[in-house]
Order: sequence, then C-alpha cells, then structure tokens
Amino acid sequence: MFFGGGNIIGGDQGLPVGINNISPDAALFDMEYTRWLEEHHRLMCELRAAIQEHLQENELRIFVDNCLAHLDQVMNLKSMVAKTDVFHLVSGMWKTPAERCFMWMGGFRPSDLIKVILNQIEPLTEQQIMGICALQQSTQEAEEALTQGLEALNQSVSDIITSDSLSCPPNMTNYMGQMAVAINKLSTIEGFVRQADNLRHQAILRLHQILTIRQAARCLLAIAEYFHRLRALSSLWLARPRQDQ
Repeated sequence: MFFGGGNIIGGDQGLPVGINNISPDAALFDMEYTRWLEEHHRLMCELRAAIQEHLQENELRIFVDNCLAHLDQVMNLKSMVAKTDVFHLVSGMWKTPAERCFMWMGGFRPSDLIKVILNQIEPLTEQQIMGICALQQSTQEAEEALTQGLEALNQSVSDIITSDSLSCPPNMTNYMGQMAVAINKLSTIEGFVRQADNLRHQAILRLHQILTIRQAARCLLAIAEYFHRLRALSSLWLARPRQDQ
C-alpha cells in the first residue's frame, strides 16, 4: 500500500478541482477504507459471538485486542492520506451522508461517542463512572481548544486572501503572494486533523483501561453498531420515495 504525492486529477485553472474526480491518494484511501470496513464487520461478528459464548476474560481479551489493533490500522490509513490530501478527510466524502452530519475534523467527536456508549456498558462502579466523566470532560476541553484553533486559522486565511482588492483581474504579484501565504497557513490543517485523530484514539484506549474486558467488548460493539445504524440510515435516506415537485 502506497500513498504518494500524485497530482490531483481534473479541472481547468480557476475551476473547482475534485467535484467529479478525486486525487489518486484519496481514491486509494477510499478503497482501503472499504476493505477496512469489511474486515471490521467480520471482527465485530467474532467479538459478538465470543461474548455470547461467555468466554473467560483471558480468552475474550484476544478478541478485544484484535479489534483495537484493527482500529490502529484505520488511524494509520488516515495518517498517510492526511500527508497528501487532508481535505479529502475533512470533507467527509469517504463517509456516508448521515455520518457526515456528525463529523468533526475528519472523524467523530470522541466526547459525543462517550455519551452514546455510556448507557450501553452498565453496570458501572462509582470509580468507573468518575473515570469516564473525567475523560469526557478532558476530551470536551481538548475538542474545544482544537475547534477554536481551526476557527482562528479559517479567519486568518480569509483575511489573507481578502487583504488586497477582490477586483478582477487582480494584481498578479499581490495575488500570488497572498496565495503563497494562504497555502502555508492551510498546510497546518494536517496538524489539526492529526491531533483530532489522536484525541479519538486516546479516548477509546482510555475507555479500554477504565472498563473490564467484558465491558470493553460491549463498548466496541456499541460503537460499531452506532456507526452501522448511521450507514443504514444513509441507505434508507437515499432510497426514500421522493415526491415530484
């Protein structure tokens, strides 16, 4: 598997690029992500069966560890494509429509996911509840800091590209200088996505540390089922009957 620095396909100068075509790296990522989803479904079926068979915790741990290792794989995939086409991740076009409604910096908000699964892994001890609440609080604070940073970046880029007259044709010397500065600013978006992905990853690993193996297994199944239902909702939405206008 190779993510190189291929040229973006399609588009005349000045026209939107990527409306009908995506970069080779993005296309490769989409293909690998589809394969990852298929393998993820298989692993979740195995994990569900293992829980239903009431395996001992040391045996169940093997299935949980396999699922966590598989989550590492998608993080690695995203990390590779972020180097060459971070806007593909941020756009969410590799996700289904319903999933895109809940996206934040190229993925899910980990604090929202903690809320979703909290009622799926009861009963919890008081110490576990305190640990999860502390995790949720710290995660929300980190999300807010990243969100504010990205908003500041967006405003900065907007200010740069409007620092000269928007009259057409523009002064080419000023125009190219503005674009060079703006591109340099935009390159930092990769850092924001990497930090967001790290926050997502650490939230899941921290939950794994707080919960028992059996609870962690149910947690992973609840996460998988949540996203499965979002994908199913997307399919139903796209297939819904439409009234003629």
